[in-house]
Amino acid sequence: MAALILHFDDEAAAAERLAAATGLASACIERHRFPDTELRLRLPSALPPTVVLLRSLANPNEKLVELLLTARTARQLGARRLALVCPYLAYMRQDIAFHPGEVVSQQVIGHFLAGLFDDVITVDPHLHRIDTLEAAIPVAHAVALSGAPLLGALIAAHHDDPLLVGPDAESAQWVAQAAASHGWAYGVCHKRRSGDREVAVELPAGLDPRGRAVVLVDDVASSGHTLARAAEALIARGAASVDVAVTHALFADDAIDVVTAAGVGKVWSTDSVPHASNAVSVAPAVAGAMREIGLA
Repeated sequence: MAALILHFDDEAAAAERLAAATGLASACIERHRFPDTELRLRLPSALPPTVVLLRSLANPNEKLVELLLTARTARQLGARRLALVCPYLAYMRQDIAFHPGEVVSQQVIGHFLAGLFDDVITVDPHLHRIDTLEAAIPVAHAVALSGAPLLGALIAAHHDDPLLVGPDAESAQWVAQAAASHGWAYGVCHKRRSGDREVAVELPAGLDPRGRAVVLVDDVASSGHTLARAAEALIARGAASVDVAVTHALFADDAIDVVTAAGVGKVWSTDSVPHASNAVSVAPAVAGAMREIGLA
């Protein structure tokens, strides 16, 4: 029997795209919220031996409880192989304790997911001090796809010879990948952070954006302040235009306004997190990974 894709109602569109890319059937998990905010979930009453749960972890805290309740129940209902497709994987940035007593969330959440699922597929997890996703989530198949080639192809459809810029050192791997397949020039800024929304950005030495179409490339856009400061610096240095391409469009609160107020033109993202800026789907890449590990 073929695998079944399970999803929640708020990700029905993403589930349809993944089902179309894999040829698998999908089913929605019923969800009811009690007045005290507890959840009542209902899965299909009988499940095939292989089940794929689609759940992207933007605004993750309640969704982690959903994963726990769903995974345990899916096992009881017949699932013997249970995979998580999690296009945006939260809690990966905290990979060491910077101060005594600080929780290393990557380790905690990684092992939590490993205790629930046999396979995990994600896109551009925020990993820096470990080399592989499997080191954070020790499962049979821990697959980390990259949104950078998708963003590179999208940028190529809009600009002939753009200059790509990473807004901080952590963006270096993504901007390099997006530039590589097209032979574009790129640079990486230096960021100094003094708070969640207080940052200063310095352009890389030798970077000349004068008259160039510049695209800022990163994995995650959250508060928007790093992108905004980088855009302002590029425009002050003479850039003809500045657009933004990110894998995960979190854009909390007024982040889009912050970015556009800084002079950014277009904002593009993958659909790993549902957002108005979504311009390219990760479903084909995820479907390919599913086929490689025998899920589709």
